Amino acid sequence: MKQISVVVIGAGARGNVYGDYALMHPEEMKVIGVAEPNRQRREKYMRLHSIPAENCFESWEQLLAKPRMADAAVISTLDRLHYAPCIAAIEKGYNILLEKPISHDPAECLSIQTLAQEKGIQLEICHVLRYAPFFSAIKSLVESGKIGKIQAYEQTEHVGYWHYAHSYVRGNWRRSEDTAPMILAKCCHDIDLIAWIIGAKCTKVSSVGSLDYFTAENAPADAPDRCLNGCPHSESCPYYAPKIYLTENTDWPTNTISVDLSMQAREKALKEGPYGRCVYHCDNDVVDKQMVQMEFENHAIATLSMLAFTPEVTRTVRIVGTKGVIEGDLRNTWLDLKLFGDQETHRIEIDMEDTNGYGHAGGDGVMLHDFALLNQNSGEGRTNIKESMASHFICFAAEESRKSGKLIDMEQFMKAYE
Repeated sequence: MKQISVVVIGAGARGNVYGDYALMHPEEMKVIGVAEPNRQRREKYMRLHSIPAENCFESWEQLLAKPRMADAAVISTLDRLHYAPCIAAIEKGYNILLEKPISHDPAECLSIQTLAQEKGIQLEICHVLRYAPFFSAIKSLVESGKIGKIQAYEQTEHVGYWHYAHSYVRGNWRRSEDTAPMILAKCCHDIDLIAWIIGAKCTKVSSVGSLDYFTAENAPADAPDRCLNGCPHSESCPYYAPKIYLTENTDWPTNTISVDLSMQAREKALKEGPYGRCVYHCDNDVVDKQMVQMEFENHAIATLSMLAFTPEVTRTVRIVGTKGVIEGDLRNTWLDLKLFGDQETHRIEIDMEDTNGYGHAGGDGVMLHDFALLNQNSGEGRTNIKESMASHFICFAAEESRKSGKLIDMEQFMKAYE
């Protein structure tokens, strides 16, 4: 396999996931340039990948002002900073791996798709769970016809109480106007999986949800603005920041609060940065629970439930067909298949051999391997822009329904953007 060269725009958490893959698989991929406004992150990335100083930039504008220097660009900036660098990278002729969501704006999504098609660019979206062996196995099992025609699909995203607090109360995705609504920022993975596995066009969408708990009204008496400001509830509060960030674990999410992971630097980050704030005294506005109902052209119905208040971080699935049922939990390496008229539950083992512990249940590594191959061949990957656009618009419709309280007809909704 020929090695491809990439430039990385955004060297934060996801940018490091993609960079780490290149370090582990130099035969497939090499990072030769980076754009990152944070000096410490940028210099660390430069050292890790032995990137020449002339290929390290503070901004994507500086990098993309240069002649094309690599086969592909990985764009892993924050959600609202996807559009402009993506358009510029397409114009420069880079094949692109774009972090999800494509954009918070439907019109921007369509603009990116149109330009990529005009320029003949391979543009893949990081819907990494399509590549996770767990969901690949579900897709294959459905396509085998063993459970017959899908009648109902139920998926629940168990976000995890601490994960939700980290990312959606204190963290980067806490405000819709700064990034994207929860259904797009987090659950576009789930909506994409449902649409992919059902394999039909979505026709109707409705949704309900709200932010109920992480508000000032629910703050315990005498809770300060910051955990380290003498909080009297430090022992009883599960969200007390030192319990999460000042431990021996310096992997995610701790490694997102400071480049320097010494105890002193982490304490400083909690005293000064967003991750040390009381979860009841933040400026968050995204929902902490949401349900989406969908109907598809083949008459299958589906529900997605997003729950912040779970002890575990996982996704659970139940698919009901005319001949049987598939049930699974992403934490496991098997699926349960129950066929009507058969008293036995069949356990379907999932092959995890090539995942090597990669994130998103192995999906990260499989997706990056596929992207490296795509850059040497014509064709489209499993998460190409056209595929992702369909599920993105379901997310946009779901948020419209949540706000308006109305059932959304997808054909009419799409026409508004034609």
